[in-house]
Amino acid sequence: MYSKKDTLSWQHQTEQLLKKQHSQAIGVKEVDTLRGVLRFHEYRYYVLNDPLLSDFEYDQLFKSLEKIEQEYPSLITPDSPTQRVAKDLTRDFPTVQHLVPMLSLDNSYNAEDLRDFDRKVKELSGLSSVVYCVEPKFDGSSISLIYQNDLLVRAATRGDGEQGDEVTNNVKQIRSLPLSASFSQWGIDEIEIRGEVLINKENFERFNQSLLQEGLPPLANPRNAAAGTLRLKDPTEAAKRKLEVFVYHISYTHATKGSSLPPSLQTHAGSLDLLWELGFRSPHREKKICQNIEEVMAYCLSYEALRDELPYEIDGMVIKVNDIGLQESLGMTSHHPRWAVAFKFKARQATTQLTGVEFQVGRTGAVTPVAKLDPVAVGGVMVSSISIHNQEYIQEKDLRIGDQVLIERAGDVIPQIVKSLIELRKGKEKKIVFPTQCPVCKSQLFKEEEEAVWRCINIECPAQVVERIIHFVSKDAMDIRGLGEANIRKFYELQLLHDIPGIYTFNFSALENQEGFGKKSIENLQTAIAGSKTQPLHRLIYALGIRFVGETTARTLAAAVDHLLDFEKFSMEQLLELEDVGPKVAGSIHHFFSNKDNISMIRTLEKLGLSLRNEKKGSLPAGNLSGKTFLFTGTLPTLKRSAAEEMVRSEGGIILGGVSAKLDYLVTGDEAGSKLEKAKKINTIRIISEAELLKLLER
Repeated sequence: MYSKKDTLSWQHQTEQLLKKQHSQAIGVKEVDTLRGVLRFHEYRYYVLNDPLLSDFEYDQLFKSLEKIEQEYPSLITPDSPTQRVAKDLTRDFPTVQHLVPMLSLDNSYNAEDLRDFDRKVKELSGLSSVVYCVEPKFDGSSISLIYQNDLLVRAATRGDGEQGDEVTNNVKQIRSLPLSASFSQWGIDEIEIRGEVLINKENFERFNQSLLQEGLPPLANPRNAAAGTLRLKDPTEAAKRKLEVFVYHISYTHATKGSSLPPSLQTHAGSLDLLWELGFRSPHREKKICQNIEEVMAYCLSYEALRDELPYEIDGMVIKVNDIGLQESLGMTSHHPRWAVAFKFKARQATTQLTGVEFQVGRTGAVTPVAKLDPVAVGGVMVSSISIHNQEYIQEKDLRIGDQVLIERAGDVIPQIVKSLIELRKGKEKKIVFPTQCPVCKSQLFKEEEEAVWRCINIECPAQVVERIIHFVSKDAMDIRGLGEANIRKFYELQLLHDIPGIYTFNFSALENQEGFGKKSIENLQTAIAGSKTQPLHRLIYALGIRFVGETTARTLAAAVDHLLDFEKFSMEQLLELEDVGPKVAGSIHHFFSNKDNISMIRTLEKLGLSLRNEKKGSLPAGNLSGKTFLFTGTLPTLKRSAAEEMVRSEGGIILGGVSAKLDYLVTGDEAGSKLEKAKKINTIRIISEAELLKLLER
């Protein structure tokens, strides 16, 4: 939805609005920009699960828009972020309707905000005192659960508040969640329960360590990890992450004919107790019934002091009117219930000195500046370095070596620099000078016009060599088990491994005295390396790490040649004729195969026993689907997409990367996306289901 250029632009406008907000109020003239910024960050948060803004900063911008629209109602538009909850959904799972809308909560940050909430409740209810129930605000991914006749029948993500993605199979992997509960003994035959799926701190750290050992990148933070896990295609993979769920609200109940609902459901605290009794993890023990708003405030502050001692992340407290009848009479706005409010904890922040900057080089040559800090504890974690992204980021924030800087853990996990404390400068601070040469190999750096990133384009740069080796052996490339990132870096430092071909001439006897390498592990590594020589050509192409060439494009390239080095003779025009290869990708491929060092490396790999030939070129398997082209969209009922694609290939079919007139069959599953709409406009494309595909395969 947003290009890299759009992302940089919206992020820049975000920074400008935040700066203006700190110095003066955002004005009416900025209202359209403000709406655009909020929509952008809603997309990053709700669709990509990859926020670029802290919750606090988003809330402040949202409140600014609310204030403008309250003062100037004529400026309100139907698509304003204040008029809706984010509507975009990730279309990987069937979309289902919630029985009751899942609204957001209004936020408060101090005692004044809470007293204002209390005042409004009293005015609307006509009461002089109100009893509240207070509980932790779990920092995970919201979920809606429906039980019918005591059985869990559906689980769905929050989505846009009205409807969400059904994720029942993944939620069933959560062992703390009962698959059945005795609601019928309380006269309930259908119930909708709200909860929060999360990963506790210990399990999150353990899972990240396992990823690192496999040479895979760690997950960013527990909240996004929980949201991402709910959308994994394979429930067994979801089970490995050890999700937990706290249920905190009953949104809908239907009584069995002739029965009445239990008295415990007349209060919110009573409903939490009932859920606990039925075997659910509710905040039964964490909640507190408060007789007035001052008790509420005291409990919130006491819990804030304990947050780092908890086994899971929380980012605030939730305050709800305890009486359910009163909740119903108070009602709700289009955005939030009037009977509840979230008290948000202060962002975990600290000040420290920026003592220096290191410039790190990645696999594609991207140079990333990393700020070095005087170590400081932020929310129980010691922070000593923070990525400062690129040259533009440094300039926008006016960062200098020697500055006192305010840092915070965005999302309570990823550290970032909020700002330099310019007023504390003493005149000795130094501007950060972005290098013109690679910090590792001293080659001249290069930056494309549409990118913010400077790159080292020397393919022999040691930093890139290590990253390329890590990519080469990864699971989706040559899949060499036992040769993960940690071992590669260790072998490189010990001068046991210098480049990709060196994998296949490795001196295994040198490992005999290395800690952690016994006879069996050395044999396993030898077997894995030898076995990788038989990987098909498309895996080798992907493993080479050609920029912009992913797994699908690698298959396209493999199918286009008899021998990998045929690409030496391919012109740009020939590359552009290949399926889904545009100018940018074609340029990258052409550049790669024009580099003499790359060609030399590929020839060396062939001499070491790797096959550069496409054994299937010109002789696709003779089968029911020979020569026919296929594309998949949506979630198939029983097959994984990768398995279905392999079945098609085994019968001579060809998998395309996009919808075009060259496509014969589009196989659709649940929640088929834009590919289906495009295919409907091309009369020659047959749109079929998984069942119809299986019939084709059986003929």
